[in-house]
Amino acid sequence: MAAAFRVMLRMEIKPGLGGEFERVWAEIGDSVTSHPANLGQWLSRSDEDGVYYIVSDWVDEPRFREFETSERHLEHRQKLHPFRSGGSMTTMHVVAHLAGSAEAGRAHADWAVAR
Repeated sequence: MAAAFRVMLRMEIKPGLGGEFERVWAEIGDSVTSHPANLGQWLSRSDEDGVYYIVSDWVDEPRFREFETSERHLEHRQKLHPFRSGGSMTTMHVVAHLAGSAEAGRAHADWAVAR
């Protein structure tokens, strides 16, 4: 994943609509993740009231930009827009990735003694 292009959206959701926003995001997410250049997408709820982050990884920037201007993406955005009161978008190039060991099934004590 060293050359991935990452898009991070900060979504400020109107008070009381967080649960509905999460439901709609999950229902329509395949309009993003089914694109052949999409590597995955995550929705995270911040500790700040009503703030969510959507992180989406792409094969490269040109293919993301192709998606960004597509009719399908515009329809996706229209379905999420009623929940939004504000937000921002940040883009970046992933330069490195270190895989974690969580799936190895080791306990903390095993990790602590291993060097």
